[in-house]
Amino acid sequence: EGILSATEQVAGESFDINSRIKVYVMDVKRTTKGPQVYLSRSHPGLVRRLFEFEVPEIQDGTVEIKGIAREAGSRTKMAVYAADENVDPVGACVGPRGVRVQNIVDELFGEKIDIITWDEDPVILISNVLSPAKVEKVIILSEAEKTATIVVPDYQLSLAIGKEGQNVRLAAKVSGWKIDIKSHSKYFEEEQSDEEYADED
Repeated sequence: EGILSATEQVAGESFDINSRIKVYVMDVKRTTKGPQVYLSRSHPGLVRRLFEFEVPEIQDGTVEIKGIAREAGSRTKMAVYAADENVDPVGACVGPRGVRVQNIVDELFGEKIDIITWDEDPVILISNVLSPAKVEKVIILSEAEKTATIVVPDYQLSLAIGKEGQNVRLAAKVSGWKIDIKSHSKYFEEEQSDEEYADED
């Protein structure tokens, strides 16, 4: 018997008696009444396990999940990597005609899943994780503190930030970088005023 508490459920999901659902086992505790199994539908580990189950290349280690960030019921960002350059890690997760990722989306009742390519180069990684927005420039402020400023075309600003900041929030979580997004005009306006200030000095 498993316990799926309200805090581990996803808003909007409802199940009927005898429904078959996939869940993530978070913890098992021994009690006087026997083992108590604590389950989750909102844990990012559920998405990871679903991909491991669905994608043979993840099962055999050809494709590796490097990072995963989830806002359950809404969107997940997952960064994947393949050491073999002949393997397309994103293509493997999407599957022929998108069938693999669609099976997972169906299991999660339509949650959106962004699959992106992991890269050890932070400039490429940050550009990738902000997908679907196009990035113009990545300025690494501190490697040690993992902070960066990203410049995007003006018309891409709201897409890069996402609804209520979701895209940039998930991008930061999956990459491990603190990301500050600026529009092209704002960034170059600030650059210009900094230069003018420096000239005055």
